[in-house]
Amino acid sequence: MSLFHIDAGKEWRGGQRQSFFLARELTRRGYPVHFVVQPGSPLHQAASEAKLPLISQKIRSEIDIAAVLRLAIAMKRKKCVLAHFHDAHSVAVGSMAASLAKVPIRVITRRVDFPLKKNLITQRKYSRNIDAIIAISEGVKEVLVKGGVNPDCIEVIPSGIDFSPFEKIFSSDYLRRELSFSSDDYLVGIVAHLADHKGHNYLIEATKILKEYSPKIRVIIVGEGPLRMELDKQTKESGVKDMVFFLGFRNDIPQILFSLDLFVLSSYLEGLGSSILDAMACRLPVVATRTGGIPELVGHRKTGLLVPPANPSALARAILKLYEDRELATRLGRKGYEVVHKKFSVESRADKVILLYKKLASKKGIKL
Repeated sequence: MSLFHIDAGKEWRGGQRQSFFLARELTRRGYPVHFVVQPGSPLHQAASEAKLPLISQKIRSEIDIAAVLRLAIAMKRKKCVLAHFHDAHSVAVGSMAASLAKVPIRVITRRVDFPLKKNLITQRKYSRNIDAIIAISEGVKEVLVKGGVNPDCIEVIPSGIDFSPFEKIFSSDYLRRELSFSSDDYLVGIVAHLADHKGHNYLIEATKILKEYSPKIRVIIVGEGPLRMELDKQTKESGVKDMVFFLGFRNDIPQILFSLDLFVLSSYLEGLGSSILDAMACRLPVVATRTGGIPELVGHRKTGLLVPPANPSALARAILKLYEDRELATRLGRKGYEVVHKKFSVESRADKVILLYKKLASKKGIKL
């Protein structure tokens, strides 16, 4: 018997990192996992380096019939008893393959809090022959229920973090040396895909406000995506080109985070905000928006400051507050570190997922 974990992501974002962590942890514990990933993707590379049992499968779209058939054959050959789908393409293609292969247990992870589309295809995707949906936050669960999903099928299991990359000693001058910043520059950073729902445009508007109060603030934007040129144009038109720095995709996130003074997430839609977990692991104070699952991570004035989404002036005020009150910032960062270590480890998440698997298997008389 085997477990299939399917992630059709072609990039290395929060979702791919979480599916990788889970597949790796299950493999470490002796579960017979087969990790289905896009060939040549960053996820494929990471999984190969970790020596995970891989199945390279190109999934071009949600109606890739060739991929469905190849997956169904692999599931039959490997005697798959549980299929876990980690993104939209894998839900569509994987669930069809699982039906053909008569896989008895099927699980979806839902990471985003986008409203479900009101059509028959979406309704079938999230209800037909699906045994459980893992929502990464109460915020995501709420959206699913509003979209017509049976709440009894939803299990809230938050994302987890691998703390080992953040336990090394890094220089706080890492970015200052790279970008020739002075020692008194205050570095505010965001790590997020350059997509509309991440709200980078509101952060740039907030930077324009901040410039009136302190030209020593520097905003570091890490990530790539479709809005790169549009955001670059906005920084020029807003007169903050000297304050905003785009670093693109980076593999040195821990070093970058340890170089920052403050972490910010400006999303107006957000399932949980796994980049906040990384920031908290680095003892960074956080300014974030009160949306989706973010308030389940960030306690206002406990581990960070929360502001309304799509509100540049509120975002600017919160950043300025921690810029001016370094003692408060240090206290929030320290408390955030304690919270993330207590509640959001990779091991803790795997424990909860395994418990769910066993509960579903028990209902069908299957022993995992």
